[in-house]
Order: sequence, then C-alpha cells, then structure tokens
Amino acid sequence: MTQPNRITLILASASPARKRLLETVGIQPKICPSEFDESLIQDSDPVQLVQKLAQAKAEVVTQTLIDSPQQQDEMMLVLGCDSVLALDGEIYGKPANPEEAIARWLTMRGQVGQLHTGHALIQVSTPKIIVHCQTTLVYFANISDQEIKAYINTQEPLNCAGCFAIEGKGGLFVDKIEGCHTNVIGLSLPLLRTMIQEFGYDITDFW
Repeated sequence: MTQPNRITLILASASPARKRLLETVGIQPKICPSEFDESLIQDSDPVQLVQKLAQAKAEVVTQTLIDSPQQQDEMMLVLGCDSVLALDGEIYGKPANPEEAIARWLTMRGQVGQLHTGHALIQVSTPKIIVHCQTTLVYFANISDQEIKAYINTQEPLNCAGCFAIEGKGGLFVDKIEGCHTNVIGLSLPLLRTMIQEFGYDITDFW
C-alpha cells in the first residue's frame, strides 16, 4: 500500500452518526458538510439515487478544497454518503414532519425494507472518484400505534433516513437485519475499507 506523508478523510456530511462510526474505528475525519440541495437530483431507482446524491455531495466539497489553499503534503480523500429506505416501490428519506413519520411507521411496521447507502470517495489531488452502494435488509417489528406515537415523540426518527435510528431507540423496533449493520447507521465500514483499497491505500493509513 502507498504510504503518503499525511492522509486525511474529509466527511462531506454533518451526520453525527457517520462521524461517530469513523471515530469508533480510529479515524478522525474532518467535517465539511456539502450543503448540497438534494431536491436537485431525482431518480426512481433508489440505488442510482443514493449514488448520484453521494457523488454530488463529495464533488461539491472536493471543489471547495481545490479552490482553497491546502498543504501540498496532505493527501485528502473526500467521502460523500446518502441513505434512503425503499419499501414496496416507494423511496423514503427523512420525514418532513411528525405526521409524516407516523404515517411512515404505520406502513413500515411488520414489513421488510431495503436500506440503501450510496458512498462516493474522491481523491482531491486527482480527482479520481469511486462510487458504490451498499444495501441492507431491515425487518421491522409489528409495533403498536401507541409505540409508534411514543417513538415519534422522542424526535429521534425525524432526522433519520427511513424514519428510524437502529443505534438508538429505533433499535427496539427492528427484529433483525440482513447485511452490513453499519450501513443502516449511515456508512458501511467494510465497503469504505474496500473503496480505500481501490485507491491503493489502507484503512490503517488513517490511524
């Protein structure tokens, strides 16, 4: 593996969950939210949608870094991510309000959803880009109306793609998952490791 003088992962997201995931495995990312307007990209295919959104977010931040003076000895990789839940042909991002969140859970309970997370990694100096999607099956518990309302009242699901946080109270209402666990939180660590290897680096270069 190539050993640069310095290597920094730039997270093009303000997501606390993604930041915590990276920190848990010894990576201290620089946070640089893209502020990209997600409404600019539409696609009926959830896999294509999250890949396009992740790439757009990463590209915005990469361009910002290119336009700004940077230390020449610092190798930077920009990571953009985006997640949606697909269920019965519908694509769900973050709920707009509590009423929508309640309606979502009335549909989701007892069902199996596909949690898709797009990952885009750009090497700023090139800029070479790699884009992939990770998909995890989520089996939702058949919870009661009362449990749904109580969960929405915690405010937790209002800022989550798919209207639940498996690492929080929402974990109580997921019977099981099939696939990558961290993908459901917002970032697939195994996929990130593979993508970094595709650039010729090693995940341990960030330690």
